[in-house]
Amino acid sequence: MNTPTVLSISQLNGSVRELLEFNYGRVWLRGEISNMSAPSSGHLYFTLKDEHAQVRAAMFRGARTAAKLQTPPSNGQQVLVRAKVSLYAPRGDYQLIVEHLEDAGRGALQQAFEMLKSRLAAEGLFSPERKRALPAHPRGVVVLTSPSGAAVRDIVQVLKRRAPGLAVSILPVPVQGTEAPAAIVTALTQLQEWLASPPENLPPIDVLIVARGGGSLEDLWAFNDEAVVRALADMPIPVVSGVGHEIDFTIADFVVDVRAPTPSAAAELVSQDQMQLGSDIAQLARRNHAAMSRLLQLQRQRLQAVRVRLRSPERLLQDQRQRLDTLELRLQRQLRFMLSQQRQQLQRIDARLHAQHPARRLDAYRAAIAQWQQRLQNATQRHLQQRRQWLQHLSQRAHSVSPLAVLGRGYALVSDEQGQLLRSVNATAVDSVITARLHDGEVSARVLTVKELP
Repeated sequence: MNTPTVLSISQLNGSVRELLEFNYGRVWLRGEISNMSAPSSGHLYFTLKDEHAQVRAAMFRGARTAAKLQTPPSNGQQVLVRAKVSLYAPRGDYQLIVEHLEDAGRGALQQAFEMLKSRLAAEGLFSPERKRALPAHPRGVVVLTSPSGAAVRDIVQVLKRRAPGLAVSILPVPVQGTEAPAAIVTALTQLQEWLASPPENLPPIDVLIVARGGGSLEDLWAFNDEAVVRALADMPIPVVSGVGHEIDFTIADFVVDVRAPTPSAAAELVSQDQMQLGSDIAQLARRNHAAMSRLLQLQRQRLQAVRVRLRSPERLLQDQRQRLDTLELRLQRQLRFMLSQQRQQLQRIDARLHAQHPARRLDAYRAAIAQWQQRLQNATQRHLQQRRQWLQHLSQRAHSVSPLAVLGRGYALVSDEQGQLLRSVNATAVDSVITARLHDGEVSARVLTVKELP
């Protein structure tokens, strides 16, 4: 009988968690939030349900921060979530680990936003070639915004501070709600008619600001309306958008000529700072004064030149003589300077030539030759001394084997009448004349007897 495999509860829950995470991975779900809990740790714990079922869910602080959920979703809110299917092992509860959460309605709006943006971009409405530069010194500005919002107050305050003389017109429209797009389009159409045929009491208008305060995607949706976007694209004057905050983007931001991060920044873009303008005017005044001064100085110089030409011949002659004296002095100074330069150059050349003079080189060669002669003489003497010693050695060796040296010890060399050395008694005979050479001379004798030794 086989023994069954026994698992612990931890092993079972761990195995089930691995199966869930491996088989399902990440999924998108739509549901209603209930039982929302937001402890101080920053994590969110809630139940996601529909009309037939529910599942526990957890969204940890890192995912919440990435989704920019500053305030937790409310109970009853329909949401879209991207989550990983898992299991909470300590309780054995199957749950969702939520990585992204957004309002279900916002997801549809975002999809509509992207689709309209792509279509208008394909038409070329966002092309950089359509962008116009803002006028450096606009005569008047019209602001399309809500008359009761904070945006209009910020814009007017900035324009009064930076450009008090700038004509500012307010085009009041609702900027939020279902009626806002149609109202904005109507206002823009009316503005185009005014620009084409200005009323008598309408100040000149060179730039348009479209602005409102920050808000959610739904709050800003009027500026994502296709009719509003196309009306802005048809405006005959440059348009600046200051819709929402810096992180908020609408399709109107892409079609206008310049996007500003806030309404106040839009007002700064279309107005020139009066202090900077005053500084520029002061600088222009200084440049104008300097130019006038240079012009007057030039005219004085020309007048002086005319006066010089109108002088008497005698005075002209004196001036020419004085000029000649001045030139002569300058020439003399220049000549002295040139002579000094030439003299220094000649001294340098002379020093180099002296260093390279043949006599100095011959002295060096003579010293070298004398040195080599001395070395040769020393070498010759050493060689001769060595040869003398060798010769003396050879002489001693030759003397030691010389017959004459033997004669000095009492021996004699005996030869016959023909001068042949006698090496045996058989080489001579009685009455033969023989000669005996001693070490100091020769003796002649006649042989009386010949006797061989036994």
